[in-house]
Formats: sequence, C-alpha cells, structure tokens
Amino acid sequence: MNNTKYVFVTGGVTSSLGKGIIAASLAKLLQERGYSVTIQKLDPYINIDPGTLNPYEHGECYVTDDGAETDLDLGHYERFLNIPTSQANNVTTGRIYQSVINKERKGEFLGKTVQVIPHITDEIKHRIKILGNTGNYDIVITEIGGTVGDIESLPYIEAVRQLQWELGEDNAIVIHLTLVPYLAAAGELKTKPTQHSVKMLMQSGIGPNILVCRSEHEISEDIKRKLALFCNVKKQDVIQSLDAETIYDVPNLMFDQGLDRVVLEKLDLCSKKQPELVAWNEFVQKYKNPKQTIEIGLIGKYVELHDSYKSITEAFIHAGSTHEVKVNVRWIHSEEIDTDTEKHLENLDGILVAPGFGERGIEGKIKAVKYARENNIPFLGICLGMQMAVIEFARNVLGLSEANSTEMNENAACAVINLMEEQKDVTEKGGTMRLGAWDCELSKDSKAFDAYQSTLISERHRHRYEFNSEFKEQIENGGMKATGINPKTGLVEVVEIPEHPWFVGVQYHPEYKSTVLNPHPLFLSFIEAAIAQSKK
Repeated sequence: MNNTKYVFVTGGVTSSLGKGIIAASLAKLLQERGYSVTIQKLDPYINIDPGTLNPYEHGECYVTDDGAETDLDLGHYERFLNIPTSQANNVTTGRIYQSVINKERKGEFLGKTVQVIPHITDEIKHRIKILGNTGNYDIVITEIGGTVGDIESLPYIEAVRQLQWELGEDNAIVIHLTLVPYLAAAGELKTKPTQHSVKMLMQSGIGPNILVCRSEHEISEDIKRKLALFCNVKKQDVIQSLDAETIYDVPNLMFDQGLDRVVLEKLDLCSKKQPELVAWNEFVQKYKNPKQTIEIGLIGKYVELHDSYKSITEAFIHAGSTHEVKVNVRWIHSEEIDTDTEKHLENLDGILVAPGFGERGIEGKIKAVKYARENNIPFLGICLGMQMAVIEFARNVLGLSEANSTEMNENAACAVINLMEEQKDVTEKGGTMRLGAWDCELSKDSKAFDAYQSTLISERHRHRYEFNSEFKEQIENGGMKATGINPKTGLVEVVEIPEHPWFVGVQYHPEYKSTVLNPHPLFLSFIEAAIAQSKK
C-alpha cells in the first residue's frame, strides 16, 4: 500500500508572498529529517506551459532533464533539494483541460456531460498523485499558484478538498500562507486580512491545518492567539515568517519556528533525525561573509525583470559562495550598448551574454562579445550568447561582414548560425524546441574539460538554432575552437578561444543544474577567472 503523505501550500491576501520558498524550505527540512520529498507546482493559467510566455509575463522559463518547460519555482525546488524535477512537477490548467478534452474526443467518458466536477477535479487529483504513486517519495508538497478567491484557482481548491476527504487529514494537510500587514498610522499589526483569507478558504470547504504568516514585524503571542481563535487552528500551528535577508535563510527560520515539527505531527510521522543543515549553513556563512567583491556584467534584453534570469543569478550566488566572493551583477540592457560600448562595460571582471530569442538587442550583445574578446575579459555566452560569440568572431576576426543567424535574417548570405534541420518543418511554437538533457563530449585540452573534469557531460537545452557546421573548419582555423560536440548529432555545443584567458560559449543552459550543494562547474570556473581578472 502506498503511504505517501501530501502537503498543500495555498496563498491568501496577496501574491508574491513566497509560497515557493516556504514549500522548498519545508521540503529541505523534511529531507534533512530523513524523508524523501518532492515538490510540485499547480499553475492556474490556461497556457499549456510557460514555454511560449514572454519573460516579462512570467519570468524565466525553467527546463527539466526530461524536457519540460516549467515555472521558475521548479528551479527553487531543485536548488534547495538538490534532486531533479520532471514534467510531473508542474501542472497547468491548460494541460488539465487539454487532457480532459482529448479524453472526451476519444469517447472515454461514455457519452457523459463533461463538467468541472468531477472530470476536471478528477484530472487534477490524478496529476497530484502521480508523483506519490511512483513510490519514490514519502511526502509530496504541492504549491497551488495564485491566491485563494481567484476564479482560476477554484478547481484546484475543490480537488484539494476532495483529496483531504478521500485520504484523511493525517495523510493530506493544508498550509495557508498569508500576510499580517503592519499599519504605521495605527502602529500595529492587523489580522483582519488573514481572517478574511481563511474565511474564503473555509467557504470552499477547506480549513487550514497550519497558518504561515508573513510579516515585517514580530508577531506577538497575543496576535497568534487571536489568529488561532478566529482561524480554527491551534496557537502552536500559527507560524511567523519574517522578512529574511536572503531566501537561503528561510529553512533556518522555519526550523526555528518549528514548521517541520508541526507538519510531521499533523501527518502522524515521527522524526527520523534532527535537521542539522551542516553543508547548507556552511554555504550561507560563506555567502554572507565574502572576502572580496567582483562585478559581472549580465547582458540581456529582459534585464528590467531580474526574474527573467533567475537561474543565472542564483548560479552566481552558488559559485560565489564557494569562492568566498560576492558577485555583484551589473544589469546591462543590450539595446543600450551603443557606439560608446566602454561606458557600459568598463571595470567589469567578467561578462555574461544571456539567452534570449528574437532580433531585438542583438547588435548590443555582439558588441559586448567583441569588447570581452578584445580586452581579455572572462566571457561566458549561454545559448543565444554563444551564438552571438560565433557571429562576432566571424564578422570581426574572419572578416565575414555578412555573418548572421537565420533567426535574425532568414535570408542571411553567411549563416554561421542556422535553424536546426529537425526544426525546419516545425510550425507550432509550444514545446517543439530541442529541450531537456543531451550529451556532450568535451576536448581534453579545453577550459570546459578543466571545469567539468570529464569528457562526457549531460546538459539541458532550449533552442531551435545551432552552429552551422559548414563554417566549422573556417572558424577553427581562425582561432575559435569547437571543444564540445554532441556525439549523436555532431552539434557544436561549446566554443572557446584558446588564446583568450577565459572565453567560453555554450549552446546549453548550465544555470539550470546549479544547486546550493552542487554549484555548476562552469560557473565555478568562470567566477575563478573573474577573480583573477579583478586582481590585475
């Protein structure tokens, strides 16, 4: 019999309270106590996945090993737990309805009228239990996107109500994350928003088992008693979550508040061992006490919304902590890099040209690559950034002034970057790129091999265009080497300039695999090179 326990995390009062971080922190503590834990995200929007969403809409699109384009919260889950997620860890309303409609078209409902209850809620329950049914996890934490009261979230809340009834309260509990605001004019914390949020949740048939209350100020015992009384929970089940210095402090804060202990009590589980968080706290200690500061320029076209590059900035934190340096990111919009390139890029210890799609801001990225190459500044190009490095080299070193990508100019006379062969007949946009983990063989005489200490690696991809191998010999003769090749397809995955102190472009996304306990080797090597640059 499957004994998987389920924890649901809902939100109230306002969005952006940090359900994902609370869920990840709880999972980390339960993992430290000896339980196998995973987290999934239920997103109420009707898109099938975030893959076709503009980063301004939803931040970064995170990619898993099995090729799922998912919510950026899955990045937090992996970074905290140090275990991979999959397609089953992110479910959207679009995917739910698509599945139900496909079943209806096949006649699987035997002529019944298809309705939200039971058909949509049954599909939601099925998706929630997929991870538990594998038998790999003792506890599945499910974060429900949005806030209680949103029309879009109602089917998910109803599915949770049904699951609690079916599984029993010691097998399925609800944590409600809410806000206790401080009114400066009154000089006090106000509980009424939380009361109303819980009331709305209870109108849907769910009573929260635990309240986690976000606040800027300490929540007194009197306020906890008041919240317990009006929200039908015990006082010890009211957990305060004060604003933290960093997201990596939250597991310790939740441990101090006893969130994991309360959850285990509710689920009728004993503690296998006490959380120690030794490696975690060593990381936090180094992160908070750097020995020096370096500055990295991040060149992108979505820099107004830092969440568009969330995994990259977190990878900087992981690598920086290992080297005991603080990585200051200088956010540079690629459209603003004009003829006075130096004004934007001077005094940088390293330059990263970020991923992206489309023509906007491309020339600025190419100028940033040129500046890094000519001034011997450590350079890392990721996906589109790698492609821009190839174009810049072809134009300014090989003299191929027409060098371009067919993404920017489909009639490019010198297409050093070209649409992948298997992509040429693809018309639909969603989930049709090269996605997920692919192998790459590294040359031993390369910066990439020095970083990975392995000739065979596996990294996650998200792209349609590739290095045009017709130009490989010409580009290599000019001094840029292809040091990483996909063994099955021959796709050039890594390019380097050996004469440069540290110049690496990768077609894949190394940032997706960087975690607190396993900083990505390529970022470690890049930051090490930037530290050396800072000392010059």
